Amino acid sequence: MKVLKRINLPTQIIIALVLGVILGSILHGNKDIINYIQPFGDVFINLIKMLVVPIVFCSLALSISNVGDTKTIGRYGGKTLLYFIIMTSFAIFMGLIFGNLFKPGVGLNPDLLPKGDISKYESTAKAAEQSTYGNHLIDTIVNIIPTNIFEAFASGELLPVIFFSVFFGLALAAIGQKAQPVKDFLGGALEAVFWMIGKVLLLAPIAVFAFITTTIITFGLSALIPLFKLCLTVVIAMLFFIFIVLGIVSRICGVKITQIIKLLKNDLMLAFSTASSEAVLPTVMKKMERFGVPRDIASFVLPTGYSFNLDGAAMYQSIAALFVAQLYGVHLSIGEQILLMITLMLTSKGMAGVPGASIVVLLTTLGSVGLNPQGLALIIGVDRILEMLRTCVNVLGNSVATIFIAKTEGVYDKKQGEEYLKTI
Repeated sequence: MKVLKRINLPTQIIIALVLGVILGSILHGNKDIINYIQPFGDVFINLIKMLVVPIVFCSLALSISNVGDTKTIGRYGGKTLLYFIIMTSFAIFMGLIFGNLFKPGVGLNPDLLPKGDISKYESTAKAAEQSTYGNHLIDTIVNIIPTNIFEAFASGELLPVIFFSVFFGLALAAIGQKAQPVKDFLGGALEAVFWMIGKVLLLAPIAVFAFITTTIITFGLSALIPLFKLCLTVVIAMLFFIFIVLGIVSRICGVKITQIIKLLKNDLMLAFSTASSEAVLPTVMKKMERFGVPRDIASFVLPTGYSFNLDGAAMYQSIAALFVAQLYGVHLSIGEQILLMITLMLTSKGMAGVPGASIVVLLTTLGSVGLNPQGLALIIGVDRILEMLRTCVNVLGNSVATIFIAKTEGVYDKKQGEEYLKTI
């Protein structure tokens, strides 16, 4: 135990990741043992989810109560949604470009590829197909307003929680001094929850070991071999998006993308290992504040982005769609690819928070351009591994978005950010 205390948390996570790969490779195919390993990862994620909603509510309500200006809040919301729409559209567009350039599905025989099980996603997809793509988005907007805030808290639905937090914060601002006891309580509660997060994160190496081990046991590293070209295309596309697209946005804000990666390196490592954005939401919010982003912007933009700005997922979906088309020899015209881009945009917004969202989105949209959704069964083996990568892009993209919104509002403290970087 004393030895572990001398090893910092990032190093522990790396060790856990390596050990998970080794043990998973040894036990590959022995799925019975997953039932004994998986719970360790599930407990960690459940603990994080338990604390995410209190952090979002306390932080956002407290911040909004201090701002107290509906025009300012409205401006935040408008800028944020516009940014999300532009960046998600660009991510899908970049995915189509790289998919056409590298042609990951050309030259493969679908009959020789191992097929995975997509049945657990099909029921969700069929339910979604019963309404139009526009209705998915409309339903999402309507459901932002909770009928029961305690139900929203219990289910961990971030968008209704964000809506209520903003509304509650405005109410606190409106009643003035009478709200001070409530604000004091929220401030104290926020500090207490962040203390709890610090303790929960000590379990991160165990969770990483559990998730990596079960992933390798289930799919194996051998799943990457027949779909190597697809994996390579996704990796190159996402690296391009990070260092060129997000790099340009970061430069506009007066920072380098490498500085943001340095800032979030531990969070990105944890997000990659667990394939969960929620696992790092509390710590990323805290780091954004220390990096010079006001709390009201960080606590609004980051949680909203986890539902509306999944750049990595959007890019992967467009590449995967082209992969299926190329695999079966279906040529998609420019018009059909534009239709695919629009459909992916609308459907992905309507699928915010759905488990296995990327596969569900693809199942509901491939038919719009005449593709066989069953082709997705051929990429299930690498989907979990690629999900780890796209989770990192999602986290990084939303962090850059937070800095960008703060910069456009003229409230980003670059000097504070530079000073904080020196301490890392």
